[in-house]
Amino acid sequence: MALESTSALRLASWNIRKGLGTDLRRDADRVLAGIAALRADIVALQEADFRLGERPSALPRDRIAAVTGLEPLPIGRNAVSLGWHGNALLARPGIRVCGLEHLDLPGHEPRGAVIVDLETPAALRVVAVHLGLLRAARRRQLDAIRTALQRHPVRPTVILGDFNERSRRVGLGRIAGSFAILHTSPTFPSRRPFLPLDRIVHSPDLELVPLSHPRTVGPQASDHLPLLAELHWR
Repeated sequence: MALESTSALRLASWNIRKGLGTDLRRDADRVLAGIAALRADIVALQEADFRLGERPSALPRDRIAAVTGLEPLPIGRNAVSLGWHGNALLARPGIRVCGLEHLDLPGHEPRGAVIVDLETPAALRVVAVHLGLLRAARRRQLDAIRTALQRHPVRPTVILGDFNERSRRVGLGRIAGSFAILHTSPTFPSRRPFLPLDRIVHSPDLELVPLSHPRTVGPQASDHLPLLAELHWR
């Protein structure tokens, strides 16, 4: 179903762990069913590609639209990757990319982010991220993202993904001054979540309301639970 003219969008973020579930079974169909159940307009995925070789997609590209109703946005590093450093974006038909920047983030681990300007009912910029395991590296990575955003014209912006930050009190100060950090439920580990590793932050010209993910998106599909929110332009 094509995107309708509306002042609200449903956004989701999910680290799908390359399709490897908590039962140690790799099942892309289970992940696709979970994405479909979110009924989101835009979904940011982390670990959507395998890390070795040409980094092929962990999801069958030819089945994504048929199962989820969403289309992969063209942000991949090559013809076989779904995303950049595992960050992929799926969107409803009618949402198109009008600007794109790939970021290699600093740190000892290979990490990246994508800055994507989208044609939606109103202007929107989405930054999909998967930050490092060490807080010192995450702070450098957030500095790099903030610096990159300063090179772009001001635009309503959402930054979402796996921030790998356990604390709600420290660690995200690099962006807290310019962005609101949405208070969302813990996402990790998926069977008994108590760590808020996955986050959504947004510029003050947007209003986001956290939503509960459907119960049908169970903890078996990944070691992370998804985040879901409704976005409104102020």
